[in-house]
Amino acid sequence: MGKIVFYEDRNFQGRSYECMSDCSDMSSYLSRCQSCRVESGCFMVYERPNFMGNQFFLRRGEYHDMQRMMSMGMMFDSIRSCRMIPFHRGQFRMRIYERENFSGQMSELMDDCDNIMDRYRMSDCMSSQVMDGHWLMYEQPHFRGRMMYLRPGEYRSFREMGMSGMRFMSMRRITDMC
Repeated sequence: MGKIVFYEDRNFQGRSYECMSDCSDMSSYLSRCQSCRVESGCFMVYERPNFMGNQFFLRRGEYHDMQRMMSMGMMFDSIRSCRMIPFHRGQFRMRIYERENFSGQMSELMDDCDNIMDRYRMSDCMSSQVMDGHWLMYEQPHFRGRMMYLRPGEYRSFREMGMSGMRFMSMRRITDMC
């Protein structure tokens, strides 16, 4: 079970909102979110309601200034929604495809991949199927840049999911990170 506390101002000041599950729109609880504490578990936070826009992975810890921390290539004005990442035991398995709608070259992953170009000779990843586990996909090799959280399911087009212009070049299992 996870628990995160959001604060309207930096350094855990102002009104707060405690969350232990997914929250698709925090605007009814807080006017903005500038800091947070993850007391247990892991969460993805999103810049827009309904789990849309840029995403950022948070694990247990204190985040005094979300705007400054997230400015590493991501312009977050505030956190608007969050998703709790459930703990997963067992194997991890995901198929990545070079093109949308599960076409083009396909590769199956069961562990982290720090560079799909080096490992699979794939120049792009535009769709995927997650069979087991929870994954983070990164825009740059070596788990850098903007990211996207994938849970079990089918993802036919990252472009249609609002990730237009992003190329995913590395993937990481969410295992003992939480």
